[in-house]
Order: sequence, then C-alpha cells, then structure tokens
Amino acid sequence: MAKLTVKNLNKQFGSVIAVKDLCFEAEDGEFVVLIGPSGCGKSTTLNLIAGLEDLTSGSIHIGGKRVNQLHPKDRDIAMVFQNYALYPHMNVYRNMAFGLSMRGFEKKEIEARIKDAAHILGIQDLLERKPKALSGGQRQRVALGRAIVRRPAVFLFDEPLSNLDAKLRVQMRAELTKLHRRLNTTMVYVTHDQVEAMTMATRIVLLKDGICQQIGSPMELYQEPLNTFVAGFLGTPPMNIIAARLETAGAQPMIETESFRLPLPEVMHTAIDKAQGPDFLIGIRPENVKCGVDPAGPNPENAVSVRLEVDIVETLGSHIQVALNCGREKLIATAEPVARIQHGETIPVVFQVDKMHVFENQAPFKRILL
Repeated sequence: MAKLTVKNLNKQFGSVIAVKDLCFEAEDGEFVVLIGPSGCGKSTTLNLIAGLEDLTSGSIHIGGKRVNQLHPKDRDIAMVFQNYALYPHMNVYRNMAFGLSMRGFEKKEIEARIKDAAHILGIQDLLERKPKALSGGQRQRVALGRAIVRRPAVFLFDEPLSNLDAKLRVQMRAELTKLHRRLNTTMVYVTHDQVEAMTMATRIVLLKDGICQQIGSPMELYQEPLNTFVAGFLGTPPMNIIAARLETAGAQPMIETESFRLPLPEVMHTAIDKAQGPDFLIGIRPENVKCGVDPAGPNPENAVSVRLEVDIVETLGSHIQVALNCGREKLIATAEPVARIQHGETIPVVFQVDKMHVFENQAPFKRILL
C-alpha cells in the first residue's frame, strides 16, 4: 500500500495537449476515480502513472518515491485493462501465475497467492478453463485476480467494466467496492460512467480537455459544483442551467428568465450581489423542481411556484420525469408516480430555491459562492 502523488503533470502529443498541469493525490488505501468525457485525458493520465507513456513534464511519486524514469515493472503497480488482455492459450491458473513466474517467485508462493486471489473473487472452479470458455464477468474476475496476486502498492483500472452488459456492470461494481474494502489498497480507476464514479469513489477527479475541473468526494461535486461543466456532467438527468437576469425596477427584485419570473429569494441575495452585472445563470437539480405538489408547502419559505407548459412526460416507476418548456431551453422536473400530468397542459412548478446555485454568465461559468 502506498500514497500516489501526481504533481504538475503535462503530456503533449505534438501540438495536442492531452494533460495540462494536473495535480492530485490518492491517499494510502483510497479509491480515486478519474472521470470525464472522451478525449479528456483520463486514460492518458493512467498510462503516465503506469509508465506506458512518457510524460512531458511534472512528477509522479508512489510511496514517496519518484517514479518518472522507472520502467513499468519497477513501479509496484498492477493494471487492469478494458479488454482484459488474457492469454488465450493459457488457462486461468497460468494467466494469473505468468507475471509472478516472470519475476522469479517460487512455485509454492505462486500457488498460495493464486489460491488466495481465487477465493476472494470466487473463481476457484475456473482455474483450469481457458478464456474462451469464460463469460465476460468471469474474464473480468480473472483479470482482477492477475492483478491481485501481484500485491502491488497501487492498482490502476482503465474502464474495466465498459465491455460488460448493464446488469453485470452493476454486479461487478459492487464486487470491486467489496474488493477495495478487503484489500485496503490504493486504487485509481478511469471511467466515463458517472454512476461508477458516484458509487465507488472516495474522491473524484473530473477532467475536461486535459484540465482538472474539480476534485472532491462524490457528494461534494454533486452538491457544490465549481462550474457549469461539473454541474452538468454529474447527475442523471443533469442539473438545469437557465440564463437569468436581475430585474430591480419594481419594489420587489425579481429573477427574470425567458419564460418565467420569480421573486429574488433571500437565500440568493449574497450570490446575486457578487455576480458581474445583472446577467447570470441559475442552476437547480431536477429533484429540487417539483410538479404536481401544493405550491404552499412544505417549507413554503424555501419554495417558489411558477406556471410552465409540459412538453414531455416520462414515467420511470419510482417517479415521473417532466420536461417543461422554458423558452429555448427545457427544464427537467420530477413528480410523484401518482401525479396526473398531461402533455401540453400548463401546471404549477415549485422550485426549492434554497437548493439553487448561481453561476457566472461568462466562461468558465464559475459558481458564485455564498
């Protein structure tokens, strides 16, 4: 087990900047997830940590030791790839034993390590099979087992669940979480799936265009996004972001959007005062916008009601998701499954204004802190 430190990491491919001035730490025993859209630099970062790519500048430390110039085999890491990378002509036992044999481990030690890893992963009955006789989930377990027998200081995972079907991904997500608890080893995990990041990570590093947008616990990024990109990336559906303007002509200051007006909530006064000019963006999660409820309660002091036209109604079982016409944009709201909401009708929509965020109306669209 070891702490991983990435400091001022830069990687260029010709004129293309893949990673720019990236800094983060994975504490001893922590599960850190690198997430972002395709092309954001997350897999490149993992390859730099593993030594599969040469960095342009910066430093990488594992267990306090600088590893920039070390060969991958000398970095005390184990990597699990997206395509499993199993040897098709070897059975499971030999696939798991191969790396240890190459490092000169004795046969008894190899047997003990494989037995322990197979027990952890529940693959004791698969050791004599070849990869072609395994399901996708079983192959993934074998790839994990091959990494576990190494007993490395740091595990690296490069989208290991992306080739599995949806049901198996859920199952393997839980297995990886239990595996981390059992091994208590530092893990760095790359994914584009926000559900994996939210459910598995102790901390998330969110990247865009090779630049870190925010680092924090899953709930920190979800509840306190630093900009509109973070707000829109995490959450299904994403946070509603609406262009707004402060109107002070009357006795009561108003927030004015393209399709509705609402009194300026007291909880937002400080943020609005910090905004650069009268134009800004307001952000609110769909679960904090309610349809089919009494506008007067509960907590009416933190709720404001407006009337909007229904565009799309989607029944999801546990709740109803409603897309409302909001000028050129759509506002996503939620309703209880018993609500009777029809396309085309105009209905009251209640905003939990204490859950609203205010963002700057110019790049990089930072959240204005209260």
